[in-house]
Amino acid sequence: MNTSRLGALTGAILLTDAAAHLYWLTGRTWPASGTRTLSLAVLNFEVPFTFRVLAPLVLLLSVAAGAVIACSRGRGGRLALLVTGAVAAGTSVRAAAGLVWILGVGADTGTPFYWLNLLLYTPLCAFMTVSTWIVLARGFARAKTVQPA
Repeated sequence: MNTSRLGALTGAILLTDAAAHLYWLTGRTWPASGTRTLSLAVLNFEVPFTFRVLAPLVLLLSVAAGAVIACSRGRGGRLALLVTGAVAAGTSVRAAAGLVWILGVGADTGTPFYWLNLLLYTPLCAFMTVSTWIVLARGFARAKTVQPA
C-alpha cells in the first residue's frame, strides 16, 4: 500500500474540512439556512460560528493535513509523527463516537446530523483512522531504520 497516496488523500479530506470552516468564517452558512441549523447539522448541538471558534479549527486542520502528508512521505521528523499520531487518535475517537450515534444513542435518527453522520462523517473518520495509523506505523518504521549521524 502506498503511504504517500494514503497521506495525500487523508490530507485532502482534512484540507476540505478546513476550507469548509474557512467558508463558514465568512458568515455564509450554506448548505444550511443559518448558523443554528448549520451547528445542529454538523455537531448536533449549538456552537457559535465565530472567528474565535472557526479560525483555530482552520489552523488545526491545515497543520494536521500538512503533518500527515509529510509523515506519509518520510518527512517532518518527530513533529510530523507526533501530529499524525494525534490525528490518528482523534479520528479513532470520532469514528467510535459516530458508530455509537449510528446506533441511535445520543442522536435522533430524524435529524440531518444523524444522516450526515451515517453517510459522511463516520465513514470519512473511519477511513482516516485506518489511513493515519498505517502512515504512522510506516513513519515509525522509517524512523527506526534511519540512524542518527
